[in-house]
Amino acid sequence: MTVDAAPSEVDAPSTAESRFSQSMVVSGIRCLLTYLVFPYLLPVLGLADSVGPALSAPIGLVAIVFNGLSIRRFWRADHRLKWPVSTVNVLVIGLLCYLTVGDFVDLAG
Repeated sequence: MTVDAAPSEVDAPSTAESRFSQSMVVSGIRCLLTYLVFPYLLPVLGLADSVGPALSAPIGLVAIVFNGLSIRRFWRADHRLKWPVSTVNVLVIGLLCYLTVGDFVDLAG
């Protein structure tokens, strides 16, 4: 017979909410860089178009990891909003996967 231990601080709902916020910030920074900074600022600075994908691909991968960790935290904390937050995270992960694959295609071709 096992006794469920109290959730640790790592599994607390506030930690899960913090992880969700972090994942959305990283995803937002990636989009900000990809759609505003790279297309408009880099050409003004005379940098090649390949710099954008070279920078946004790793940022996209980091954002995917943060979104995955967010889902994990919400489920471990048994947070009341785990289903809606997981849905948002999965949609963001899908978009990030699509964009990151596009970055790798740009780099390869």
